[in-house]
Amino acid sequence: MPLAVVTRAWANSRVPLANTCGRTNELPTSNYQLPATNYQPPFRLARTLEHHGDVTADTTPRVLVADDQSDVVAALRLLLRGAGLEVDPATSVQEVRHRLSEQQYDLVLMDLNYARDTTSGREGLDLLTEIHAHDRLLPVIVMTGWGSIDTAVEAMRRGARTFVHKPWDNRSLTEAVCREIEDGHALRRADARVSTEQADAQAIQRALLPAALPSRPGCDLAARWEPAAAFGGDCYDALRLSDTHLAISIGDVCGKGLPAAMLMSNLLASVRAFAASERAPSDMVSSTNRALCRHGDLRRFVTLFYGVYNTSTRTLTYTNAGHNPPILARCDGSIERLTTGGMVTGIFEETMYEEDVVRLEPGDRLVLFTDGITEARSADGTEFEDDGLLRVVRSHRGDDARALVGAIFDQVAAFAGGPLQDDATVMVAVMA
Repeated sequence: MPLAVVTRAWANSRVPLANTCGRTNELPTSNYQLPATNYQPPFRLARTLEHHGDVTADTTPRVLVADDQSDVVAALRLLLRGAGLEVDPATSVQEVRHRLSEQQYDLVLMDLNYARDTTSGREGLDLLTEIHAHDRLLPVIVMTGWGSIDTAVEAMRRGARTFVHKPWDNRSLTEAVCREIEDGHALRRADARVSTEQADAQAIQRALLPAALPSRPGCDLAARWEPAAAFGGDCYDALRLSDTHLAISIGDVCGKGLPAAMLMSNLLASVRAFAASERAPSDMVSSTNRALCRHGDLRRFVTLFYGVYNTSTRTLTYTNAGHNPPILARCDGSIERLTTGGMVTGIFEETMYEEDVVRLEPGDRLVLFTDGITEARSADGTEFEDDGLLRVVRSHRGDDARALVGAIFDQVAAFAGGPLQDDATVMVAVMA
């Protein structure tokens, strides 16, 4: 059907239009006429580079046009094809969902009012939210003949890039569609660069952690680190200081993101620089604290547990700088907590730390963890807490180190019902 005929057919249906003052007007046929074959779009988007994972394809931009009036869809398809765009139609919410599940689009041009709800735009607003849940970077232009200021504001709040009233101006609409497609491509390229940089930064941060834990006779070690975002403020380490001495540590930098990750790397470097078999843990932590305090502009405190295990005497000498007290689960079922130490590091340069010594017997399990484990929340806001962690440790007290670490994370993930909201780290030592 010729473009002008399709347009006149829709215009003659006299669809009501609500202006911003709330009055309802009839759409005048004379105000809405697409020029026939002599219409020249302001510019054309010929081809673009589209990314599908690791594959880059040369393709024509594709637009999904959604409206419950088929004649409107036909008019828009002809208009946008004149601008060099591929156009797919959808006349219902269900069809929009189907199209988006089957095809990738560069833009969605959609009506807010559908058969079930023809005036409020609520169905279209809900669909807009659903579209961005499916693809947060997909540009969406919304259209309606019943638009109001409140509807426009709500549509923009939900992620619409532009709000267009019916009847539309051909040139303005085509310019808006082409502009938003170009901006959408630029946004995807920028997002891909950020994602790559974040992945590289996370790989570097993971590389700072020990690739493999040292094995010592009579001591089975395992650990797991899961940041809540691209970067994390948790860290752990195990250092072979001599043939008979093994240092273990776990820390948690206040906050999240890149600043916490940068301070985490500084913490790891300090611990590795100051650790030595002949150096008391309390002295090592004091030196680390002074080093962190020199970065006062960061203004972040760090909790730290550090201990040295002597395989000859089977003793662990430790100090705890404000960290969650590790769990020492004895082979007889009793529980001890390692609390001796002092305040968090990174606040006061001259803080002094105490230390203590515990003997580790065959069958004992030492569990070090960060607060991302115990402060994990369920859907109703309940925290996992120490009691939840103790239950897991007691019920898996026969497991080796690796299995116990896995059991803890499995139980916490099941409790939270999804990804954890804070960085989470667990380190386990099982004595033989």
